[in-house]
Amino acid sequence: MHHAITIKREIQRPEEAVVAQFENMQTGYISDARGRKGALDYRIRPLTTACAFFGTAVTISCRPRDNLLAWAALDVAQAGDVLVISNGGATDVSVVGDLYMGMARNKGIRAVVTDGLVRDIDGLNEVGLPVFAQGLSPNAPFRDGSGEIGLPLVIGGVGVNSGDIVVGDANGVVVVPYDEIQATLTRIGSVRQKEQSVEAAIRAGATRPAWLDEFLERSGVHYVS
Repeated sequence: MHHAITIKREIQRPEEAVVAQFENMQTGYISDARGRKGALDYRIRPLTTACAFFGTAVTISCRPRDNLLAWAALDVAQAGDVLVISNGGATDVSVVGDLYMGMARNKGIRAVVTDGLVRDIDGLNEVGLPVFAQGLSPNAPFRDGSGEIGLPLVIGGVGVNSGDIVVGDANGVVVVPYDEIQATLTRIGSVRQKEQSVEAAIRAGATRPAWLDEFLERSGVHYVS
């Protein structure tokens, strides 16, 4: 049987020193720096004990109930990559399990993010890599399908290209497009400063933000007794 499979082997990745700047960076800061966007749908959440990660995206599009392309991607991916696997959001069959994740770990993969399901949660936790998915199912997929590796896809309502930076933590996953990496890093500095100034105000006993009075004054609020 002939399968339509497309694999882009040459992926333009950011320099390691650039990617490293996203280590331990809060996803909320990154989203703020991107104009309050970039986070995947809330249903794609951490299922493993390990949940903090950062790395370079390698995109994988599998057809529902099939993970052949996910396995093939282990040949394309490099250490430091994050595998972003879409199966169209299908929730009747798992996309990967602990055996797959064990090989991904051996390859140096940092995390797997999928809009589908995964299985073998105890084994996944033993492997120790962050796995983000919609949930769990014991049903295994087949391995004979068509699909793509390295090409653009949409996952959790967000477009992802191979070479983008992906960061995850307990709050979710956020994507930084390749051509917005430097601008995002620049803006994160001011985001962090704002957060720290509010935190300082809280420690000093503040009960409301400094901007609230000014907003209420200029908004023409009508108070009634």
